[in-house]
Amino acid sequence: MTDLRLGVLGYGLRGSLARTAHRPGAGSRVTALADHDARARAEAATAFPGARLHSDHREIVEDPGIDAVLVLTPDHTHADLAREVLKAGKPVFVEKPLATDIESCDAILHTAYQTGTRLYIGHNMRHMPVVRLMRDIVERGEIGAVKTIWVRHFVGYGGDWYFKDWHAEQRYTNGLLLQKAAHDIDVLHWLAGGYAEQVQALGDLMVYGSNPHRRAPGEPKPDDWYTKDGHWPPHTQRGLNPVIDVEDVSLVNMRLDNGVLAAYQQCHFTPDYWRNYTVIGDAGRLENFGDGPGGTVRVWNSRRSGYRAEPDAEYPVPAAEDNAGHGGADPLLVDEFVRFAREGGRTDTSPVAARMSVAAGVRATESLRTGGTPRAVPPLDPELVAYFARGQIR
Repeated sequence: MTDLRLGVLGYGLRGSLARTAHRPGAGSRVTALADHDARARAEAATAFPGARLHSDHREIVEDPGIDAVLVLTPDHTHADLAREVLKAGKPVFVEKPLATDIESCDAILHTAYQTGTRLYIGHNMRHMPVVRLMRDIVERGEIGAVKTIWVRHFVGYGGDWYFKDWHAEQRYTNGLLLQKAAHDIDVLHWLAGGYAEQVQALGDLMVYGSNPHRRAPGEPKPDDWYTKDGHWPPHTQRGLNPVIDVEDVSLVNMRLDNGVLAAYQQCHFTPDYWRNYTVIGDAGRLENFGDGPGGTVRVWNSRRSGYRAEPDAEYPVPAAEDNAGHGGADPLLVDEFVRFAREGGRTDTSPVAARMSVAAGVRATESLRTGGTPRAVPPLDPELVAYFARGQIR
């Protein structure tokens, strides 16, 4: 089988996904890349020897030698770029979140429907071993019917990853309930078997907003902008983005369309970095301790008791490919996209689910910025829901 020839738009933080997808002789290779930043193109020249490098994305979109396109650019650019690629008839991978507002998400899905071009969204957490394990436990009925889900997201490297570049600005991300929480809202929906129809949220900019150590506009990030062991406690961060107007703490309550109640909490100045899910059914509950290899998912479902450290069942989080992104999810994500781009068919990721995670995040962001007033999450056009449920077949 010849390699799928991939064009890449953007080579920033998610350039790692392009490197994962570059597997010459094993199914896919990056043959062209576009980025307006000369430094990014220089790095790409090293990562993808022989690839054609451009400053204009249209060189990729209009290239007949490209079989499929990865959109890895900042969030606010996803909608326009994705629609251009779809109209050009090339299968497209769009990094999450799908877009930064509901209308743009719907426009992307409508374009995919109208053109018949294959659309895939990079919700890699659906392939994370810990998420698959929790879903398997739920599907086996070990905790009965899901009734409520609580998610706590401790973002230990939040100051490095989200407050030193464009992620810190509303005009580029809308808020971190899209950029960061889109992952967890999607997983929450998947585990619950429904979508949020009402949300209520509170949030604040508690730590990074008062830090005066900002870069000048146009000044690049320093080489040590991220270190695994440094930059602690959070107020010691330096070289923050010139503009910071997104929240570093957020709390969201949700009512799903199937009656499930859920809560999501996010904090960007914790000392640890992981996600904790608690899923409670009418016959037990599960909880993960650690979200990567070495962690476990524990189940309590045999009887009532007081505090009980020992669960009724305990499952290890499966090992992942060495150094693979997102706990081993990224290579599996690429596998699914390459197969989908070639053959079509159903996928574990879902454009409808991607839209619904953005819709919940957008309405929750509106709620937290207006004093916590509840907001309704608009449903998607049923015709689009049916189209994508069929595997994008009319």
